[in-house]
Amino acid sequence: MKWLTWLNSRLSRWAMYIAVACLLGIVGVVFGSVIWRYALNDAPAWSEQVALILVINVAMFGASAGVRDEGHIGMESLVGLLPAKIQFWVGNAVGVITIIFGGFLAWGCWAMASSVWTNLIPTLGISEAFRYLPCIAAGVMIVLFSIEHLIAMSTGTKVNPSWH
Repeated sequence: MKWLTWLNSRLSRWAMYIAVACLLGIVGVVFGSVIWRYALNDAPAWSEQVALILVINVAMFGASAGVRDEGHIGMESLVGLLPAKIQFWVGNAVGVITIIFGGFLAWGCWAMASSVWTNLIPTLGISEAFRYLPCIAAGVMIVLFSIEHLIAMSTGTKVNPSWH
């Protein structure tokens, strides 16, 4: 479990670094695009596509880091009313469902990336598959983070957030 915790802690931290960097990139691209459009009267054709790719990165890497740090949406107040044994099984069910979701996310996005690998984003000249690569990485991280939570739950330990 120690090696998985070590790996997941670093993956989660880097996922958040990437999400924050991409968020700053969105601000820069959109701000530059507005200036370019209104001050220079010439809108850059690439800015929308770059902003969209950055949004995908922010959403996927941020969501995966949220799974590790248990920042995802939950019904804690409802589950907290249940007996401890049922809480344990509900937690396990949520963990398994999250693993299934992460697996399908990675697998489905891999299939999509493979199918559009030869297509290019016209304004950027890169493959359309770049839109799906962050989703594949996030799906794999969600699976790893959920496995860590299931192991911690079964051993009676707690996963320390990456930002402790």
